[in-house]
Amino acid sequence: MKKTGTFFLTKDKLTLGIILAFLVPLLVFLFIYYGRFSYYDFSEFIYVIKTESRLLTFLAAWCLVANIGLFTLYINSGKYQTAKGVFGVTVLYGIVFLLLKLIL
Repeated sequence: MKKTGTFFLTKDKLTLGIILAFLVPLLVFLFIYYGRFSYYDFSEFIYVIKTESRLLTFLAAWCLVANIGLFTLYINSGKYQTAKGVFGVTVLYGIVFLLLKLIL
């Protein structure tokens, strides 16, 4: 019998980790936007992010925390290939956010 709800925890593939690590921060970003900043148009929100450095830091922190949680989940379940993909993309996100902080 197939277990339901455990698809992501049964696979151990590098590409799954990469895909999940790209998607989870985007979902967190959208969740924060719709939950807290939906009174802005999306283009206005992007402008506010550019002008308010603290908001970029806030968003970056939550997006990275989401990936760290995902990484921990896969490490604890013994899915090391998936965890490698998550880790690599998390480092990439961190570098991108640092560069954005320098530029903006």
